[in-house]
Amino acid sequence: MRKNVEKMSLNYSPNFSTRKRPASKVKYLIFHYTGMKSENGAIRKLTSENSDVSCHYFIKRNGEIVQIVPDLYIAWHAGISYWKKDRLLNSNSIGIEISNPGHKHGYNNFSFNQIKSVIKLSKNLKKKYNIRRENILGHSDIAPLRKKDPGEKFPWELLSKKKICIWHNINKKTCLRLRKIKLKDNSYFFKLLFRLGYKFTNKSNEKLKIYKSFQRRFRPNLVSSIVDKECYNILKSLIKLY
Repeated sequence: MRKNVEKMSLNYSPNFSTRKRPASKVKYLIFHYTGMKSENGAIRKLTSENSDVSCHYFIKRNGEIVQIVPDLYIAWHAGISYWKKDRLLNSNSIGIEISNPGHKHGYNNFSFNQIKSVIKLSKNLKKKYNIRRENILGHSDIAPLRKKDPGEKFPWELLSKKKICIWHNINKKTCLRLRKIKLKDNSYFFKLLFRLGYKFTNKSNEKLKIYKSFQRRFRPNLVSSIVDKECYNILKSLIKLY
């Protein structure tokens, strides 16, 4: 039998903007992984006055939730970021760091207890601040040119079933059938991708990074450089739904 921890402790960071924001200002919920080998090392970094980084919540491997910065203060977790017409999302978001070594240090599956805590915390924050499903995002969504977290192992589809975030409605058989069909012209695909919310760019190398961020989020079992009809249909369904 798995034990679910789901308790919360406090370990405050000095890295936040001291001006308090109104609750109505909170618009986004952003997920990160720590990308560090050591869980304790990640907590030390997030709470060190020399690091200039922080978050609002940290979820340990065992599921314990640590509050790092109170909700209504601006934590430094998003950096240079974009989504739709918004820029620098620290000001209107809550950041959740999840303990995981990330792509550079042996990316792991998130633990059962972590996922349970992610679901519980997300539901509470979503309800408390009236955050829309389409505004619950990953760091790689808002900063795709420099970030991969929380990555392709993060359970976005499960979270969508819990009514936390968005997901497409294309069935798995259709997805597999369309997977090997390359788009002849991908210009309209990228117009839709930017319409969904991703950063606009005309540079081919940047478009590829943004495309892979989209795949990590909505087609996590295959992250490739080929713009195919599966991703196109997934994207069209998201635009129609949200």
